[in-house]
Amino acid sequence: MKKKYPGSCHCTAVKFEVQLPDEVESERCNCSICAKSGLLHVIIPKRDFTLLSGEDVLSTYTFNTGAAKHTFCKICGIKAFYTPRSNPDGVSVNLNCLDKFPPKVRIVDFDGQNWEQNAHTLAHKSK
Repeated sequence: MKKKYPGSCHCTAVKFEVQLPDEVESERCNCSICAKSGLLHVIIPKRDFTLLSGEDVLSTYTFNTGAAKHTFCKICGIKAFYTPRSNPDGVSVNLNCLDKFPPKVRIVDFDGQNWEQNAHTLAHKSK
């Protein structure tokens, strides 16, 4: 059974809600963008994500292949969620941007510095 968890960027211009089970796995990626922004990924199906407000203040950054759509708040600069290259049919939510964590969170390291060799381990997350 999934429960609703609200979240937002720092300035709260971008607000969203996700549906998560009581136990989630979150990836701590060591690639340059994730490590420098302190992102803790929780990849979910799009159907479990609802943008409540702030679509008008979102901006998108892409690099390398352009497949990942890194969205961030134009006001405060926080990347609360984005469309990941590994799961283009899903959403990666920054666990740190949820108002409250699910009861059981397991953080696992992901070697994003060697993304091409490891991305397959994430492909099932948005199903």
